[in-house]
This record gives sequence, structure tokens and C-alpha cells, in this order.
Amino acid sequence: MNRWLRMNWSNLARLGSQLGCGVLVAVGLWLGTLAPALALPAGPLVAYLPPGNAITDGRALLRYALPIDNSEIRSVQGTLEGLSEWLRSKRWGPITKDITKVERILTRSREAMLAAVPDGKRAAAISYLDDIQAQLLPLRDAVDRRDRETVWLKRAAMLDDVSRIEELMVKGFPYEVPPEYSNLPQLKGQATVEVTTNKGTLQAVIDGYSAPVTGGNFVDLVQRGFYDGLEFTRAEDNYVLQTGDPAGPEEGFIDPKTKAYRAIPIEILVKGDESPVYGTTLEEIGRFLDAPVLPFSAYGTLGMARPNGDPNGGSSQFFFFLFEPEMTPAGLNLLDGRYSVFGYVIENKELLEQLTAGDRIESMRVVAGAENLVQPS
Repeated sequence: MNRWLRMNWSNLARLGSQLGCGVLVAVGLWLGTLAPALALPAGPLVAYLPPGNAITDGRALLRYALPIDNSEIRSVQGTLEGLSEWLRSKRWGPITKDITKVERILTRSREAMLAAVPDGKRAAAISYLDDIQAQLLPLRDAVDRRDRETVWLKRAAMLDDVSRIEELMVKGFPYEVPPEYSNLPQLKGQATVEVTTNKGTLQAVIDGYSAPVTGGNFVDLVQRGFYDGLEFTRAEDNYVLQTGDPAGPEEGFIDPKTKAYRAIPIEILVKGDESPVYGTTLEEIGRFLDAPVLPFSAYGTLGMARPNGDPNGGSSQFFFFLFEPEMTPAGLNLLDGRYSVFGYVIENKELLEQLTAGDRIESMRVVAGAENLVQPS
């Protein structure tokens, strides 16, 4: 087990040297089948990392991961998401201005947004746009009353409509997975998975647009019932919650047809790239500063565990990343580019705080998007 997912201090020091950061925090980047934590140097740990404004909302990250190109709907999305900053600081004037901005975009750019939706889906898009516009007046009223809770709820409902419109804009799967992975299940879209544990239920969205092989493997295993009854084998406060280690000597999924270990390659889609990088970490190819489309910046990020030193050795074990700002500074997360991210928890992520080693998954099931799973021919 000690071979799994440990990053040694020399690698961190080398990355720190490359970044010109001085001292770099070694915050336990050994995220796998749970070898003991590597001892850290004595003395205070200080991070000298570039500041940034990382997106920490999994739903927002999933919206931005959709392969669409429509600046108008993205502007509506970004403006509504930005209300959260004003709400936290109770700055009602900027909120009013941003509501006016959304109203103006919806009025002036309605046809440009609808033109990006295929004809057969346009009626649904019109309905969602109408719903957003209908909520602007009660949103303004809530702002006038300084009713933060209602503003939060209206904002969330409008962003749900934005998500639905953006999903309608997607026109097919945007690239081909390399043929060497054609023997693996692929998720050609998004799927929602319900995870029932002995302490409650949460939901996660798996993003096949950014991680079709990793997401396809996971959804396939969910549908097989592979995770039902498995225990969480590692739980660290503000760090990780891991599961997926089957009973017996095996460390991953053994395909009943081939009797072989199903190995899943590391898979990272970088912003601006047409398709993911496979088989290597971004650091190994000199792209350690490039930003993944799916970063480790949201509480409840789903990451793929793998053996230490083997980017292509993942299988069934995965972890929920428990975001802690002091351990993972915004703008440059030390896990990005080293492990595959394939989704985010979107409902009841507070449950992750209650789960610990020895708790178990009672069942997993795909509640939406199962049709996007493509099995190998």
C-alpha cells in the first residue's frame, strides 16, 4: 500500500524552485490508498504562492466546463455568480447594478443566445430565458428589502436556468478519445450520481466532457454496484475522504470478462486545449502552471486515486477532496495537474464533514445522464 499516491518532499521542493516561490507548503500530497503521511520538516510552513481568485463552487465549475461558445450566456452566468461577493460584504448598490446588467443582456442579446441552441431544443431555451426574466423583479424587491436569504435563493434558481440553457447549447461531444483507450467505458456528457451512506445521501455530477475515460469508468462501476457496501478507508479533516478499495488483495476493479485489472490513465483537460492530456502529469511535460478545466478548488471535488509513480494505474479508488484554503491556496492548487478530477458534489456536501474511516457507502446509483455512458464495442 505504501506505493500509493505519496508525493515526496524533493518533488515539492523542486516545484517550489521552478515557481521561484522559496518555501512551498508540503501539505500531504499523498492522496491514495492511504499510506502514512510523509513527515514534514520541522518549523513553520509558509506558502509563497501566487494569489488568485479560484472558483470554489462546484456547480459553477461544471457550468464553465460545458463545451459551448456563447459570450452572452456566459456574461449572464458570470454576473449572477458574482453576486455572491457582494452578498457576503452586504454591498447592495453593486448588486442592483448587476441585476440591471443581467436585464440588459437578456433584452439585447436574447436572439444571440437562442441562435446558439439547436432548433429542436429552442422552445425549452425560451422557457428558461423567460423564467430568468420573470425572477428579476422579485430579485430586485428582495434587494430593496435587504433580504439576503431570498437573494441567495433567487440567484441559485436563476443559475439553474442558466445551466439548463447552456446544456441545451452543447452540440455533440467535442473530441475523440485516443484509440488506445477505446477498450474502456466513456462518458460522453455529464451524469448525476446519488451516493447513499450510512449517515446520509449526497449527489455529485460527473463531467465526461472534461474526463470521459475517468468519468466513464466511474459511472460504469456505479452501475455495476461495485461501490455498494464499501467502506471509506481514509478520512482526514479538511483534506480527503477516500473509498473504492474492494475486499480482498486487489486494489482496484477486476473486469469479470478479461479477469484483468482495469487501469485508468491520468486524464487532465487544460483550459484552451481541444482534448485532455493523457498518461502524464502536467508537471512532467513542463505545464505545471497551466490551469485544468476541472481544478481541485471546490469542497467535494472528486479525484481519482492512483499508485505513486504510475499516472496510468488508477482503477476504482477515488477520493472526495475537502478544500481547506490554508492548505490549498487559491490560484495554484498543488494537486492540480497531478491527479484526475472527474466531478463535484453538488447536493448535501456538508455530509462529507460527518463521514470518517469505517463509515460506508450503502449504495450508489445514476439518477441522470446514464444515456451518456458509452460502453466499448
